[in-house]
Amino acid sequence: MNAAVATSVFGVFMVATVALGLFAVRGRRGGEGGGLAEWSVGGRSLGTVFIWVLMAGEGYTSFSYLGAAGWGYNYGAPVLYVVAYMSCGYAVGYVVGPMLWAYARKHGLVGITDMVAHRFGRPWLGALVAVLATVFLLPYIQLQITGMGVVVSTISYGAISLNWAYFIAFAVTTGFVVVSGLRGSAWVSVLKDVLVIVTLGFLAVYVPAHYFDGYGPFLDRLVTEKSEWLTFPGHGDSGLGQAWFITTSFLNSLTVVIFPTTVAGYLGAKNADVLRRNAMWLPAYNVLLFVPMLLGMAALFVVPGLVGAESNLALFKLVVDSLPAWSVGVIGVAAALSSIVPMAVFMLVIGTMWGRSVLSLVPRWERRQKGAAQIVVVVAGSLALLLTYTAPNTLVRLSLISYEGMAQLLPMVLLGLMWRRLTLLGAMSGLVVGVGVVCGFVFTENDPVWGVNAGIVALGANLAVALAVTYAGPREHDGRPDDEVLARDEIEDEEALVPAG
Repeated sequence: MNAAVATSVFGVFMVATVALGLFAVRGRRGGEGGGLAEWSVGGRSLGTVFIWVLMAGEGYTSFSYLGAAGWGYNYGAPVLYVVAYMSCGYAVGYVVGPMLWAYARKHGLVGITDMVAHRFGRPWLGALVAVLATVFLLPYIQLQITGMGVVVSTISYGAISLNWAYFIAFAVTTGFVVVSGLRGSAWVSVLKDVLVIVTLGFLAVYVPAHYFDGYGPFLDRLVTEKSEWLTFPGHGDSGLGQAWFITTSFLNSLTVVIFPTTVAGYLGAKNADVLRRNAMWLPAYNVLLFVPMLLGMAALFVVPGLVGAESNLALFKLVVDSLPAWSVGVIGVAAALSSIVPMAVFMLVIGTMWGRSVLSLVPRWERRQKGAAQIVVVVAGSLALLLTYTAPNTLVRLSLISYEGMAQLLPMVLLGLMWRRLTLLGAMSGLVVGVGVVCGFVFTENDPVWGVNAGIVALGANLAVALAVTYAGPREHDGRPDDEVLARDEIEDEEALVPAG
């Protein structure tokens, strides 16, 4: 009976999610409004509320309900890096976001692959970056499929197996994003955020009161019995000390502003002021992230002995065992939507990059970029699903691989759009070295290395090589003026900017 009730609630909300996505794109499929720009960046017309909830989805994924609680359960204090890097990243985005928005709008671009291709005047470079970015985004899609699958299986009280739950996650999200694009994701983000705020707010009060008679006894017990979880490097021999925390927070705060999904959010805004307001308000949303982290540590006393991937279920173990089935279903829906929205944007971004920068190089696909992008979405989702079945991993480890790899694009994307002197050879040389170093550390399980994040060591090598090759090599001859090549926050001219062509 519990399984039937919870899965029924879940099913109703999933149908409502697809319906909301279809409703969001009504009347926008025909003519020019139904093209790649409308599908991939919402026609560059989303206002403050939609951009706020869409970009908040970057911080509230399946990680929020599963990985954050799992890290709180396993390690404790090191999980606070998530709040640190996101808050710092919003501050960086206040400056970077409007610059990228203005650059893309001025030249009619729809993603970072377009930007690097335009900056260096090499269409093949956009294709190369698309392939590389896809490699580092696929683990994040796998992360969301895994997370949603775990949620579906758990709230069904085991009635739905993990394998079927993974497939449901893939099928719902793929169908949703192919039809609705970025605008549909923004609309569903509103529903998701309402449920996230309500459910996490409820759990923040309910769990301490139900299991510990309030926060006082809970925190007193935590300090007395589990003090190791409250200091760095946390519980166990994790290597996640202060140096790791600082370097990871710094690296991720820079990387998040050029993450393809973040850039998709930037480019969907109707003007740059939307992005500035968004950057000011988003850090307040991070307060909710403390809830699953704290409840993960509460689970230490209620469900001790969880090991490995089981620790990611720490929060849901508290929920399933003590709440009625209908409320378990609602909390499961909030967690599932926290997978669907970011997964949809990740898949959409991969489709856009390939449709615009890779397949468009083939003459027969050049005029069918949206159709090509939608096909790639299905292929990318299928590949991530296959990886979920054949190469499962823990949730946080997957997200760290994505960020450390994507960080190696920072010199080419961000430095390249701000500094004219950076040459293509320098940027490419640094990228090759950076990707090689980070893959070497990750695949030999030497992350952290020397107590710091391996990604920042790779980025340091990347930047050093890029600068050395740039200064040692010949200057590139590009006759275009600076305004055509570099990104600027053109505050006074924002309203005058129109897409190229």
